[in-house]
Amino acid sequence: MKRKEIDWKKSGGIVPTIVQEAEGKEVLMLAYSTKESLRKALETNQGWYYSRSRKRLWRKGETSCNTQEIMQVFADCDADTLLFVVRQKGNACHLNKKSCFYTEVD
Repeated sequence: MKRKEIDWKKSGGIVPTIVQEAEGKEVLMLAYSTKESLRKALETNQGWYYSRSRKRLWRKGETSCNTQEIMQVFADCDADTLLFVVRQKGNACHLNKKSCFYTEVD
């Protein structure tokens, strides 16, 4: 099934984007997408996101060289969350970890 419309209004024009490794299915990170970052991601097959702190688009790996090649993009059933399935080059986490999800909560 293909979906072209994302519900951008529900969360003010920014949707959560889960990033998953294509090969091992490990969840690598959570980022945020806008219409423009999604368009760039689909056009270039690279991980493009919206930085809420910097208030601008950024390409994963633009400073670290830890890039993401997008293999597939999915929307959830409510069309308000995206899933990027990627081939990760290097670490996904800015703290030099493969995944951002490495800390267990007590």
